[in-house]
Amino acid sequence: MPVNIPFAALPAVETLSKENIFVMTHDRAGSQDIRPLRIAMLNLMPAKATTETQLLRVLSNTSLQVEVTLLSTASYQPRNTSRDHLKTFYRTFDDVANEQFDGLIITGAPVEQMRFEDVAYWDELQRVLDWAGENVFSTFFICWAAQAGLYHYYGITKQPLSKKLFGVYPHTVKNRTHKLLRGFDDVFYAPHSRHTTVRVADVAAHLALEVLAVSEQAGMYIAASRDGRRIFVTGHGEYDAETLGLEYERDINAGLPIEPPFNYYPDNDSTQQPLVTWRAHGHLLFFNWLNYFVYQETPYAVEKIKEYRHH
Repeated sequence: MPVNIPFAALPAVETLSKENIFVMTHDRAGSQDIRPLRIAMLNLMPAKATTETQLLRVLSNTSLQVEVTLLSTASYQPRNTSRDHLKTFYRTFDDVANEQFDGLIITGAPVEQMRFEDVAYWDELQRVLDWAGENVFSTFFICWAAQAGLYHYYGITKQPLSKKLFGVYPHTVKNRTHKLLRGFDDVFYAPHSRHTTVRVADVAAHLALEVLAVSEQAGMYIAASRDGRRIFVTGHGEYDAETLGLEYERDINAGLPIEPPFNYYPDNDSTQQPLVTWRAHGHLLFFNWLNYFVYQETPYAVEKIKEYRHH
C-alpha cells in the first residue's frame, strides 16, 4: 500500500523508504483517482518517532492508499519528543474534532500502573473516545489503550500482575471464522510488555464483546466489539526486532528487576540476535483490520460516518 504521509521530512519516511516500503506525500497522492482511507493515529508513546515508524510499516501491507494524520495530546507534553517534532508533524484532538476518519489507532502508553483517572491526559482521552463513537468508523486500541477503551466503554477493569509480562508468547485463535483472524495460524506469536492485564472472563462476560485470541501465559490478547467498530489488542504485533531488547537494556540500566524477555533470545542468551517470530502475524492483523473493518465497511463519503452507530 502507498502510505500517504503529509510531511516528506517525517523521520519515518526515510527509514521506510530504505526498506523498500512505498510511501508517498500528499502531492503525489493527489494524482491518484481514488479516495484514500483517512486514518488518525493518536500516539501516546514517549518515543514518538519510533512508534510512528513501526505503525506506518505495518499499515503498508495492503494495496489501499492510506492518508495518515498524527495526533498527540494537548493536555500533556511528552519529555522524550521535541516540541519541534510535535509542532511540525502532529495535530491535537481540538484540531480534528470536527472531522471524520475511516479509522483511528490509539497506541499504548507507559502509564498502566496508574489509575486511569490519575493519568494526566485521561479527561482528554475520554473526549477522544466519545468523539470516535460518531466520527470514526473503526478504532484499533493497542496495549494500555486497549485496557483504557475496555474500561471507558464497558467498565472492564485492569488487574495488576505479580511481575512484568515481558516477551514473545504463543496465542491460540478462538474464532477461526472471524474476519480479523483470516489467514492466522492456529497458534501464532506476539510480543507483550506490560504490568497489568484484563481478565479473559471479564471480556467474555460482556455481550457486546467477543474474545478472539488468547495466550495460556499472556492471557487476553485480541477482543472486538460485535460490530467490529472497536478492536482491542493487548500486545504489540507492530514491534521491531530490537524493541524488546532495547527495553530490557533500559530496565537493566535503570536497576529495575527484569528478566530477559521470554522466548525472545535464542537459548535465552541476551548476547545473541533475537529471532522475529511475530512479524507475519503483525502485518496480517493490521491488514485484516484495514481491509475488512475499515475499507470494506466505511462509507465512501467519509462525513457520513456520523450516521453510523455502534451496536
